[in-house]
Amino acid sequence: MPLIQISQTPGLDAEQKKAIIESVTKVYAEVSGKKESSVWVTINEIERDSWGVGGVPLG
Repeated sequence: MPLIQISQTPGLDAEQKKAIIESVTKVYAEVSGKKESSVWVTINEIERDSWGVGGVPLG
């Protein structure tokens, strides 16, 4: 079972998340030859104050 995890700051609505999950699943299945039904996708929303880029906090 492939598991694809997407981490990002909050902001997507339910329809956007649905579209991302469907699209990522489809592309992964096409490229890997796996069945779409075996592909798991999670979207983890992490507050900006828990992120840092280049040693600098985003929040």
